[in-house]
Amino acid sequence: MIRLFVWWLFVFCFLAPFGALAQKPATIAGNVYYESDYHAAKNITVSLFDGDRVFLESQSTSDDGLFRFGGLRRAMYTLTIDVSGYEPVSLDVDISMASDKSLAIYLKPIAHKQDVPQSKTVSVHELSLPVKARELMDSGMKKLYQDKDAQNAVVDFQQAVSAAPTYYEADYQLAMAQLTVGNQGEAESSFRKAIELSGDKYADAEVGLGAVLLDRGDTIEAVKAIRRGLQLNPKLWLGHYELGRALLKQDHLFEAQASAEQARLLAPSAPIVYRLLSNIHLLQKDYPALLEDLNTYLELDPTSPVGIRAKQLRDQVQLKVSAQHLAHASTNP
Repeated sequence: MIRLFVWWLFVFCFLAPFGALAQKPATIAGNVYYESDYHAAKNITVSLFDGDRVFLESQSTSDDGLFRFGGLRRAMYTLTIDVSGYEPVSLDVDISMASDKSLAIYLKPIAHKQDVPQSKTVSVHELSLPVKARELMDSGMKKLYQDKDAQNAVVDFQQAVSAAPTYYEADYQLAMAQLTVGNQGEAESSFRKAIELSGDKYADAEVGLGAVLLDRGDTIEAVKAIRRGLQLNPKLWLGHYELGRALLKQDHLFEAQASAEQARLLAPSAPIVYRLLSNIHLLQKDYPALLEDLNTYLELDPTSPVGIRAKQLRDQVQLKVSAQHLAHASTNP
């Protein structure tokens, strides 16, 4: 996967005293998807109830599957979704200790004995390619994303490209596998080839190229490539994330935050988005928001080495906040 930048480059013992945490109104937001194909579930009714199961309001999801309930007090709430043909959803959401909660909700179809497995959606372009090339593509993606066997995935993608020289989607996946095994130069070439073969119309490859350039230190060209990708597909969450990362490197904090927030709206369950937000909020000295970033990250990634470091950082921040509160109380009895 695309290499990430160093996270939380600071030492907490040198942080300046924090201000008291403001009890600002809270927000519950998220996206609803169909579990069968991960497409956004639009025009789906999401209902909000308080902790006593008293109905508060309902919203219909946008074309991106997005819903957002704002102006809430910090408490326990319940979200419900009831769609014909899908299992009903009832989700308890606790925002008593956070001002924002981002969710990803997946609608599961109700199983029937007569159900016929759905076939994978294939583009017209891919249907025009040899069956053997498509089989190699499927095999490579399974090895890369499910088996975590990037080295052998590279072989499958290379064979797919050999069988179908215009298969730019396979060139893109080849680049992703090459990144995973650490071949940055080869990945850049594969991204560029995918862009060229697609007629400069493949947003994912543009963003991938931008990420490689960014990791190489060519921030200006990286921003150009990423913005081009977002022009082609404004709903590409990874593009907004990478643009935020690039803008942060350029010290454009306000613009970086806007891009990171857009990435969060599109992919509220992606941990790396909260890593980016934590860096931005740290530089902005927005410590309440930093705590929320860490709390949300830990909900998504509590046990990995990065998650363990995040917990240590979060605990240190909370200790300093508590010390600040005690100091304030002792001087203002």
